[in-house]
Amino acid sequence: MVNEADVLTDIGKIIVRRRKELNITQEELAYSANVDRTYIGYIENGKQNISISILCKIANVLDLDMKAFFS
Repeated sequence: MVNEADVLTDIGKIIVRRRKELNITQEELAYSANVDRTYIGYIENGKQNISISILCKIANVLDLDMKAFFS
């Protein structure tokens, strides 16, 4: 069974890891993905249920395939 909280936490960890690999700040990621910086913080901490469209924007900025979030 899939636990929503675990999925959100895992997505957040993937975003943080890749953002740090690219050496960009939450603010830079937020600006490039056209979302609020605090929203990025909530996503990275697994506290925000993220839409597919926002996840696509973030994935594009981080140069990630959407599969990376669900493998």
